[in-house]
Amino acid sequence: MAQIRHALSTTRADDFAAWYQDVISSAEMAEESGVRGCMVIRPWGYGIWERMQRLLDDRIKATGHSNAYFPIFIPLSNFEREAEHVEGFAKEMAVVTHHRLIAGKDGGLVPDPEAKLEEPLVVRPTSETIIGDAMARWVQSWRDLPLKLNQWANVVRWEMRTRMFLRTSEFLWQEGHTAHADEAEAKDHTLTMLEVYRAFADEDLALAVIPGEKPENERFPGAVETWSIEAMMQDGKALQAGTSHYLGTNFAEASGIKYQNKDGGESLCHTTSWGVSTRMVGGVIMTHGDDDGLRLPPKIAPQQVVILPMLRDKPEDEALIDYCEALRATLASQYVLGEPLRVLLDTRPGKAAAKRWDYVRKGAPIIIEVGGRDMENGVVSLLRRDKLWNDENGKPAFQTPTREIAGQTVPDILAHMQSSLLIEAQERRDANITRGVTDFAEVEKFFSGSRYPGWVEVQWSKPTGTELDEVVERLKALKLTMRNVPIGAAPVDGDCIFTGKPATERVLLAKAY
Repeated sequence: MAQIRHALSTTRADDFAAWYQDVISSAEMAEESGVRGCMVIRPWGYGIWERMQRLLDDRIKATGHSNAYFPIFIPLSNFEREAEHVEGFAKEMAVVTHHRLIAGKDGGLVPDPEAKLEEPLVVRPTSETIIGDAMARWVQSWRDLPLKLNQWANVVRWEMRTRMFLRTSEFLWQEGHTAHADEAEAKDHTLTMLEVYRAFADEDLALAVIPGEKPENERFPGAVETWSIEAMMQDGKALQAGTSHYLGTNFAEASGIKYQNKDGGESLCHTTSWGVSTRMVGGVIMTHGDDDGLRLPPKIAPQQVVILPMLRDKPEDEALIDYCEALRATLASQYVLGEPLRVLLDTRPGKAAAKRWDYVRKGAPIIIEVGGRDMENGVVSLLRRDKLWNDENGKPAFQTPTREIAGQTVPDILAHMQSSLLIEAQERRDANITRGVTDFAEVEKFFSGSRYPGWVEVQWSKPTGTELDEVVERLKALKLTMRNVPIGAAPVDGDCIFTGKPATERVLLAKAY
């Protein structure tokens, strides 16, 4: 077979971290800004986020939530009411202390000492405390419950070690917050939203996630229970792709979220919160990307089909554009995966082959090139991003259907591509989860024996306190974390690999982002 020449300068096998950055740069998804840890999201990258936003927003609203918006500045006193919560975020908080600048002695600008705020303001790291204040005003009676809110916003957590999309000081997300009359309803809603995330991650992003409960040491600060969806990246590391938290009455007590119950007495609300962020964009890259760049599931591709006429700056270009426009109109009139098909006719100057590789790196699901000879023969040259290369000769695997056949079959190709990317991710995930490990020495051996080892499922006794701290330290020495206790895992049948006591559940261990 002929040697395949890839579009990127770095391969996953050689340096996965460098490859990841190469994909983001070459696909024109994002770039560094002038502020450490903050990124500029370019139109193609933001287009992917907009697609995710639209699909997830529909799922959230289908469960009875309404969107709202709350201030980016939160009084420090709000956090001080909830000690465990503020302790969990204290090292990451950005704080505003002044409201005006003046000229300094050296000619630069400095905070005006006379403009110091009476109370410092925290730049929103998460909104439990300020939304809790609103809930305390809005909830008076059992008739006001459940209260289901969601907001799309930016948040700031001052990160020291950053990586675009995966861990940045400022990032975009949605955060949902609900108040309920009792524990059972709130816990049920926590799992409802976890399932919304699982369905979104699997059906829209094709990530093949595993939902489950986080161990005690991995809970959200102030939560009673934290649940997550965990995705496996191609280097075997785990990515926490979304979380859903049952907060009990902790935040309700701190914020005064109370209601008059049906008996005329006063009760505290039980609250939940849950969120996903732009780190899911990073998850899509590391789950589906290849050595030629990004591969996008059609549901989240800003453009599902890109048509590239081979223009030569000659009079016959007009006829070629008309030929391509007819195909564009045919495709744009159709539906795929429940929505109108998104198709772009790119008539910008430049060679079609160069533009082709731009869209290959960006992960456009289908690229169609059309030259003068194609037009004469009534055909098009169609390239699938998920099946880019011809195994026999190592060349791009172009198909040449007639324009009419292309117009008819492209929707089915896109639907098949969406499902096949999920199957591919599921098969890779399942092949890289090792079960049957019965002692910690095997864990040490497993994670020291391979560059990209995958995950291990072990049985443990769910220790707490000092015993749990010792487990966390042993794992930390191997740069491992407990990801979650999978929903629907097999029953335990042995002893805890950490304590030797009878096991109570199974938990996943992995290196993680």
